[in-house]
Amino acid sequence: MLELNFSPFPELRTERLLLRRLTNDDGPQMLFLRSDDQVMRYIDREKTKTLEEAVDFIERINKLADTNESILWGIALLDDPGTLIGTICYWRMMLEHDRAEVGYVLHPAYWKKGIMKEALLAVIKYGFEGMKLHSIEAHINPENIASGKVLEHAGFIREAYFKENFFFRGKFLDTAIYSLLSK
Repeated sequence: MLELNFSPFPELRTERLLLRRLTNDDGPQMLFLRSDDQVMRYIDREKTKTLEEAVDFIERINKLADTNESILWGIALLDDPGTLIGTICYWRMMLEHDRAEVGYVLHPAYWKKGIMKEALLAVIKYGFEGMKLHSIEAHINPENIASGKVLEHAGFIREAYFKENFFFRGKFLDTAIYSLLSK
């Protein structure tokens, strides 16, 4: 079984991006990301309502990284590292199977610029090389065509489609599951 160690926090850099630990100063941007109608359209979770909730979320996320239970990176541009434009994480760890689930969100102003693919490729590399994962999965709302394309461009394959397997806000929703194996 895998044993994870996110100490010190693994900062990741790409050509344009810095993937970094969140701070409480990211609260306003986190509130936007977790409450904006466009960002949350296919995220089947309740929206964040207050700055306090956003900061509490950041503190919970950082504690999970400190205890090696999951990891979430804030996505920032290298030339503006203090401004959070998105997040990407490994959150549903299945250590007994050397597997984790990846999830992400991005500010709409940065959509269709290759930013999420760039962040995803960095996190995939860290997952396979740093965490020693055997496989990575992603669960998405199948109506989120853009997310499916990002995953496919990063090498993921859609492996499953579950009909009405998720109940949210009074209705059953479908889930598409994508997966990527280490090489």
